[in-house]
Amino acid sequence: MAGKYLSASTSAPSSIATIIPFTTFLLSTLTTAAAKPTRASCRATRRPYSVLPSRKRPPSLSCPNNRLRCSPFASSFNQFSSFGKFSSSDFCTMASIAVPASGVTEEEASALNNPLLEDSPFPRFDAIEAKHVVPGIRAILNQLEKDLVILEENVKPAWGDLVEPLESIVDRLSVAWGTVSHLKAVKDSSELRAAVETVQPEKVKFQLKLSQSRPIYEAFKAIREGALWDTLTEAQQRIVEGELKEARLNGVGLDGEAKIRFNEIRQELEKLSTKFSEHVLDSTKKFEKLITNKDDIAGLPATALGVAAQAAVAKGHEGANAEDGPWMITLDIPSYMPIMQHVRNRALREELYHAYLTRASTGDLDNTPIINKILELRLEKAKLLGFLSHAEVSLAVKMATLDKAEELLEDLRSTSWEPALKDLEDLKVFAKEQGAEEGENMRQWDVNFWSERLREAKYTINEEELRPFFSLPRVIDGLFGLAKTIFGVNIEAADGLAPVWHPDVRFFKVNDLNGETISYFYFDPYSRPAEKRGGAWMDEVVGRSRLLAPKGKRARLAVAHMVCNQTPPVGTKPSLMTFREVETVFHEFGHALQHMLTRQDEGLVAGIRGVEWDAVELPSQFMENWCYHRATLLGIAKHYETGETLSEEMYQKLLAARTFRAASLTLRQIHFASVDLELHSRYVPDSKETIFDVDRRVAKKTQVIPPLPEDRFLCSFEHIFAGGYSAGYYSYKWAEVLSADAFSAFEEVGLENEQAVKETGRRFRETVLALGGGRPPLKVFVDFRGREPSTEALLRHNGLLKVSA
Repeated sequence: MAGKYLSASTSAPSSIATIIPFTTFLLSTLTTAAAKPTRASCRATRRPYSVLPSRKRPPSLSCPNNRLRCSPFASSFNQFSSFGKFSSSDFCTMASIAVPASGVTEEEASALNNPLLEDSPFPRFDAIEAKHVVPGIRAILNQLEKDLVILEENVKPAWGDLVEPLESIVDRLSVAWGTVSHLKAVKDSSELRAAVETVQPEKVKFQLKLSQSRPIYEAFKAIREGALWDTLTEAQQRIVEGELKEARLNGVGLDGEAKIRFNEIRQELEKLSTKFSEHVLDSTKKFEKLITNKDDIAGLPATALGVAAQAAVAKGHEGANAEDGPWMITLDIPSYMPIMQHVRNRALREELYHAYLTRASTGDLDNTPIINKILELRLEKAKLLGFLSHAEVSLAVKMATLDKAEELLEDLRSTSWEPALKDLEDLKVFAKEQGAEEGENMRQWDVNFWSERLREAKYTINEEELRPFFSLPRVIDGLFGLAKTIFGVNIEAADGLAPVWHPDVRFFKVNDLNGETISYFYFDPYSRPAEKRGGAWMDEVVGRSRLLAPKGKRARLAVAHMVCNQTPPVGTKPSLMTFREVETVFHEFGHALQHMLTRQDEGLVAGIRGVEWDAVELPSQFMENWCYHRATLLGIAKHYETGETLSEEMYQKLLAARTFRAASLTLRQIHFASVDLELHSRYVPDSKETIFDVDRRVAKKTQVIPPLPEDRFLCSFEHIFAGGYSAGYYSYKWAEVLSADAFSAFEEVGLENEQAVKETGRRFRETVLALGGGRPPLKVFVDFRGREPSTEALLRHNGLLKVSA
């Protein structure tokens, strides 16, 4: 038996409990296409602040702002929001959506010179402005309304007469709306918000009309029940079954008042999610604290001092510098986290912790009523569809059932609880030894600070002292070198080939070793608090597609973008990264690889599309493991000034520190996932119990320090209220089981055996990265691993499994 969980014990994790195969958590049949997250953040593990954007990701009619906070898709019925579909010299141009010069309305005429509709090889990110959004989207919608009428009047239960025209319709709207959504995330403004608010209801109205089309639904149903079914490929069958399921979940079976109400709910939910996200961004930007006395921020590393001085300059304090100040402190992560980890001023840490914890919870920016309304409407919508809860709707297109998801969370929780209690006790003892009052009264705003001090003492590792060894250019070079070694691709700079939305954005092309270009991607690395959402994510710009291939080509090539919010360059110094930021870049690149290296030519299940949401984090979390690979790490860890390589001793310390407080960080993620499922499965809106009561009730089993009465983290929990992770946050842990087991395949052949690693990497590329959503994820995993997944590798990587002698 492969998987084992540790039973709770009062000592450090050491004993072995009963063996629990991970396959007991999987559904036996995985035949439907499923939703993917959007805004990739994708990265929700091992980071104390990862509740928020991470991500990404899938586009969905019901979750329009889901980036792969890392994955995307459920079907073409829910595919408009996050993915733009553009082309380059190697794939279709935008000519097919250009507005005709005659027979147009006045509004369409105003769109004739609109860069949003321009026939160009890549999106005109450099030229599109808020004023282009309304006329551009309306012009597209007017044309698509006509195209939909033609499709419905002529639809037949045949692939070429149904799926291909449908994919074309979906793609055209995605081109423009995906671009607008992306710009709103990275270049936000009041004008752009207003434009989106104006046209968004019209966009949703068309999406609903398409998703509820009875002629299209009946045609798919006829394919499923007819002779054509047995002639379809596995990927095509996945598309058909996915479309049927998504149509039902989008209300195709509703009539009369029920349908009207369903559509009203969908419109309102989209508005509420957008407003939720805007409130988080605005409340984050609203907090500023100017520090003039350096003693108040004693302990703050030089890099963070530089960032704070730059922020002060940006706010009009000319002459501010890292040494003499003044220093501007904000709630943006590159500013907030160094304060919480390094500043000795306990009162300042407490002030910032409260500010961060209560974002979007007061005044005009209060998300509390929005959350209550979202939960109320999601439940009403679920009941209109015949479900008991929103969780049932969400899990209808995922690998797990509610019972299995909660079973996994509970097993991980019980395994981690006692070790997490010991983690807390270790912090108290250490603080007491240093003569600190926190030794007797450890509070939430003390945990990160003393965790860093204990890690420094235990492993003699100072994360800030490591920054000079992780410059962004070197890390990116090493990451691309790793991709060449294990996946057989060359990544080359292609700056200037495509317009970008900010001067810091880079553009790259991905080539096979034979020189053939197979995909492209943008990389936007730095934090810009005034206009850019927090967190990290990957998203699709355009997906691979046989149907939309340019003449003479096999398929249109995929294009992605990776967005991070790491510390920007300071003065003449390059961006110097923390090790966590290094992990984040590897994580988002994993998402991008699944999108860019797909060999699936059916556009509706290519790359990250069609992958069940609870499996979409597999490639991203898999890539994080390589940050601890000796050759990889020592290849990127070179001092930016001297060229000195990180010492072998320091590498071994980093390796040893990997499991530091792993149980505590696991519990944190379990808390987020458990609250999410509780709110979306059993909570009754407008009952005596409030959403914050639910949070506190769950915390009794998931937080070793009881939450503060004023804790309002739910008001900024974008993953589940403005992203694609509602009743799906458990996906991070579900996929972590898969990713850890996948990486163990490389460990088994020997990580220093380059030839064996290349061969294993080739299999990973040909299965996990190439097959996309065209095959059920459990089958894809078995194709790669040769067996079903086990929890053993995850527990071992987290230091929660003792190997028997």
